[in-house]
Amino acid sequence: MRSAILQTASRYLLPILLLFSVFLLLRGHYYPGGGFVGGLVAAIAFVLHSFAHGTTNTMKIIGYKPMALIPVGLGIASLAMFLPVLIGYPVMTGLWFEEPIPVIGMMGSALFFDLGVYLVVIGVVLTILFTISLHTH
Repeated sequence: MRSAILQTASRYLLPILLLFSVFLLLRGHYYPGGGFVGGLVAAIAFVLHSFAHGTTNTMKIIGYKPMALIPVGLGIASLAMFLPVLIGYPVMTGLWFEEPIPVIGMMGSALFFDLGVYLVVIGVVLTILFTISLHTH
């Protein structure tokens, strides 16, 4: 039997934690935070939901297996790493747009690298935890 308080709280905490994880992702190339920390917070949001509602119900919300995020994240991070090579710069050279984007600020290849890391972290953490959870019940 699951706690009604935890179920109610998780319904409100899931979107708040996901929004906070995006905030951490977007501020990461200026201040502490970034893809890794943001990805952990997003994964924790889904883990909290799975504690309250069960892993199967949480996987229905996500809509796909978390393992699918790993190659997508690796692809985005790799593209951000090697894109500068195509225009004659060393690997992982930061490329930036000329004008800042409202709310986000200066946007460049560092943000896309962080986005790739964000997706990989969510995919790895949820794959491990959901696999353990589904095999223990």
